[in-house]
Amino acid sequence: MIQLTIIRIEGYGPWTLTLGYDREAQLQMLQARIYHDVQRLFSEKDCLVYFNRFDEYFAITNGLSLKDHVAIQSELAGLYKDLKMSMAIGSGKTALAASMAAYSARKDGKYADEQARIFGSAANDDLSAQVMHIDVDSSTKLSGRLSPYEVTALVMKVYSGLAEEFLKKDALTFFLGGDNFMVISNGVTGEQADGVIKKVTAGLDVKLNCGIGIGRTGRRAAEAATKALDTIRDLRDEGKIQTIYEIRC
Repeated sequence: MIQLTIIRIEGYGPWTLTLGYDREAQLQMLQARIYHDVQRLFSEKDCLVYFNRFDEYFAITNGLSLKDHVAIQSELAGLYKDLKMSMAIGSGKTALAASMAAYSARKDGKYADEQARIFGSAANDDLSAQVMHIDVDSSTKLSGRLSPYEVTALVMKVYSGLAEEFLKKDALTFFLGGDNFMVISNGVTGEQADGVIKKVTAGLDVKLNCGIGIGRTGRRAAEAATKALDTIRDLRDEGKIQTIYEIRC
């Protein structure tokens, strides 16, 4: 079982209209600050946050109680007095199932704390997270034959393919920047991941490496996944080619 929390800025679209037409720079700076603060507050509790859209974030919140959520919500409310944020908590055997539980709790108005605008309920037992950290193998070679924007277009094509194919396996994929992606992948095997990667990269003249990390919390699972990815690079330097590696912590 994994627990996910979806953090949302309520009424963000209409609120942005109040800033006038010359608002884009303000919004970009604001979104960067919000993401920084959301990530900071959750990571201090051993959680990890991914941006879905910049008015919505997904966090792996294994072990985070309702009380912890309320405390984070309270601090965010103090930092952003003009914005209203809500949280929806869900758990499930897969990332998609957990996200759907959170979505349903919000849609059905199942408050855990109405004053704090928190929906759903926090789970306690048998929680673990599996995260895949995927990157482009030898991506510096791409910049030798493609312009910077062409590299970005290729990376976005890979991201779109990974997101679509992993979603079929109830896993959620997020772009981290550069040529890096993370997949919340509870229930997905290394063999299945290999199949997805081969399908996505077919005909693209690009290779991917995949580190798989398993841990009790989001940060620990991501840490293990990144360590596994680094292990792939170390093995490559030793002449041992392995594109998928798993570490449990």
